[in-house]
Amino acid sequence: MNPPPRTVALAFTGASGMPYGLRLLECLLAAGCEVWLLYSQVAQIVARQEMDIDLPSRAAEAQARLAARFNAPEGRLRVFGREEWFAPLASGSNPAEAMVVCPCTMGTLAAIAAGLSQNLIERAADVAIKEGRKLVLVPRETPLSALHLENMLRLARLGVVILPPSPGFYTHPQTVGDMVDFVVARVLDQLGVQHRLAPRWGEAAPAVDAGR
Repeated sequence: MNPPPRTVALAFTGASGMPYGLRLLECLLAAGCEVWLLYSQVAQIVARQEMDIDLPSRAAEAQARLAARFNAPEGRLRVFGREEWFAPLASGSNPAEAMVVCPCTMGTLAAIAAGLSQNLIERAADVAIKEGRKLVLVPRETPLSALHLENMLRLARLGVVILPPSPGFYTHPQTVGDMVDFVVARVLDQLGVQHRLAPRWGEAAPAVDAGR
């Protein structure tokens, strides 16, 4: 099994599903990963609407606030602005070892499928693909049109992981948090990051959740 990534680029876009993204950020930091965080302007609106959380527009302020929220050691979390083209993940010479877009809008997915790089999120995803790094997209939309499905298929053929946030019920979730953890666990599995967020198929004992 490949070792877990040391650096993970994590992007929030404006789809519904901010609880997935923030829980994933929490788990990655707790697992010892260095996280390079990006988020769109619409993601700021979604965070406020879904979780009553204000994501500051200034990267330095957001970095300090989120690091304090999740007790991240200094240097473990780096937040970059949407147009910060000198950020390391904008170049194939210094990409993150893996990238996740969670939640991922259909617009962002389409832009990545088309190879666009109109902002740092799209550019970082383009770099991940061209450098052969793990890229996981968590698209949140329903129903899916033929155009959405064609874009997903195009990316899947390039090796991109398309991971819809579809919680399973065989774990008998008791709370919304349990359902969020089910999806976040699947993302962590794709990255090779160890966790105990949810019981695995065939496990008799319940998972131990140390993160909540």
